[in-house]
Amino acid sequence: MSENRRAAVLGSPIAHSLSPVLHRAAYRELGLTGWTYDRFEVDETGLPDFFKHLGEDAGPAWAGLSLTMPLKRAVIPLLDEISDTAASVEAVNTVVFGDDGRRRGDNTDIPGMLAALRERGVGRVERAAVLGAGATASSALAALSRICDGEVTAYVRSEARAAEMRQWGERLGVVVRTADWGDAAEALGAPLVIATTPAGTADALAAAVPDRPGALFDVLYEPWPTPLAAAWAARGGSVVGGLDLLVHQAVLQVEQMTGRAPAPLAAMREALTAR
Repeated sequence: MSENRRAAVLGSPIAHSLSPVLHRAAYRELGLTGWTYDRFEVDETGLPDFFKHLGEDAGPAWAGLSLTMPLKRAVIPLLDEISDTAASVEAVNTVVFGDDGRRRGDNTDIPGMLAALRERGVGRVERAAVLGAGATASSALAALSRICDGEVTAYVRSEARAAEMRQWGERLGVVVRTADWGDAAEALGAPLVIATTPAGTADALAAAVPDRPGALFDVLYEPWPTPLAAAWAARGGSVVGGLDLLVHQAVLQVEQMTGRAPAPLAAMREALTAR
């Protein structure tokens, strides 16, 4: 395909984003020599203006956008439609521009989580635990709605956050029990633990990893491994990391934006590790 197209990742801050590494590697492998992928520092207040001026220059047509924080909810009013997956958590991380000019939003974080878990041999579980209650935690609940047969316990710091997680559970069809963060060590006995907290928050839990842990999905990727992930692996548990999620959600973005499937997972991962 020789047609020139452009794509980019938007967010604030954005300098740390590894999306350009992944998408450019995919373009090279797919032979899309006329495609470019950039990053733009855009916050919530600047997003409407960015969309307003898309396509005003004489450059290649836009194929799509990747969105990171804090834009995943702010972008929704600017779109013509969003997928059921994105609507389920009110978060869009992917925008694809159709030939008819329509802007369609999707969420590849949720299927990306599931793909990363499958790759590490994690299928259905009888119960699970989630550490944290932010936007990533709601995506974790959406993923768990597809693979968890029983209760999900969310460990949070406030009753307000607990109420939010219970509401997400009701919306997503997941039985959510909430517990205080002070009891988070109890989470580590679950067959699947998904840690969605900021760097450093769960470090103290490393000392509480059981002798025979199940699977841990720690969504962080820098620094890596986290103390919790290192302790988990040392005791023989299965560990899925943030880079696993990053590459799998990017694979789905590439497929949607380029119309080419399957996207070159191996080449994208190689570029990520070689950066």
